Amino acid sequence: MMRIMANMFDYISWRGDLTFEQSPFNPVDNIIFSHLVYLPLNDIVPGPDVRGGMSIAGAAEQIAQRQRDDPSFLDDQIVVEAAALVHAMGMAPRYKNCQLCGFADQTDLIQEKQFCAVSVVIGKKILETSLLVVYRGTDVNLVGWKEDFNMSLSEPVPSQREAVNYLERMAGRTKGPLRLAGHSKGGNLAIFAAARCRKETKRRIVAVYSNDAPGFHQHFLESQDYQAIHHRIVSFVPQSSLVGMLFKHGKKAAIVQSTETGLKQHDLCTWEVMGNDLVRADELSRESILVNNILRDWINEMENEQRRRFIEAIYTIVTANHARSISDLSSDWLQSIVSIINSLKNIDEPTKKLIGKSIGDLFWAARKNIATLREK
Repeated sequence: MMRIMANMFDYISWRGDLTFEQSPFNPVDNIIFSHLVYLPLNDIVPGPDVRGGMSIAGAAEQIAQRQRDDPSFLDDQIVVEAAALVHAMGMAPRYKNCQLCGFADQTDLIQEKQFCAVSVVIGKKILETSLLVVYRGTDVNLVGWKEDFNMSLSEPVPSQREAVNYLERMAGRTKGPLRLAGHSKGGNLAIFAAARCRKETKRRIVAVYSNDAPGFHQHFLESQDYQAIHHRIVSFVPQSSLVGMLFKHGKKAAIVQSTETGLKQHDLCTWEVMGNDLVRADELSRESILVNNILRDWINEMENEQRRRFIEAIYTIVTANHARSISDLSSDWLQSIVSIINSLKNIDEPTKKLIGKSIGDLFWAARKNIATLREK
């Protein structure tokens, strides 16, 4: 008998007629909103300093109008999926009247910071509403990817500090319960903000959802701040997780099934849904375990200074042709490759040796773990 594989879009079709009063917030709602935040909501949803909001139905209409006016408005696959998602949500009684507010989108090349978040007011009655704070993962901006790599060096990075500030600002607007959520780096920001916010804010947090998000340094996991909220963290990773296995985690994540394989499982739209929950898997794939063991050994073998110099060198090479986003690299990939090759020729000898050693260490880690796997 063939198993029916459903995703978040099917969930909206099946259960979108149930209000949050009839069916409380659940893990599927979490991944839906965590995907929604990838939408470019600038000039649609008011910013953190502006009172008021925009209903999801209203946001869906404006996104659709912008698509009609400018077909190139959405130029990335994850954003295209988010646009389809908000359209479905805008017609579902469960979501259409939820208010989006406090949209913040900041990219700073000097600080090496990429931060984006939106808040959602859930519920009809003032005294019964709750606030969901959703953080975006890494988008197409290369500086965002650079900031991700900087996480391996030290904490906090600029977006983590901003995540705390944002939570405090938005929490000040309401008195009800708080939920935090995010995908990829957004999940990391949700956990960091929940741990580092004020005690008064922390007491109101009922759940923190982390979806295939990188972890933290050990000192953060051992801190009293983290220990105070770790039992409220709900973590999910797909079977072939890569991003969600990076660094250290304070608690074991639930493994979910995906309709895709490999790195494509990072896409929340591929996560399988049944009823009002995510479909669980028994264990991670062998490929996920192998790749993550390789990366863990590689990172652990590199001294902090070597890691920092390697990250700086790679970022300098990739942005040599003034590329600022993945789109810039892919729009003229041949020119991008030429620029990267020329940059490699121009870097100094110590940096060349550093890159060569770092890549050699990666191959060493791969050989060691593949040999171990063969023995098993």
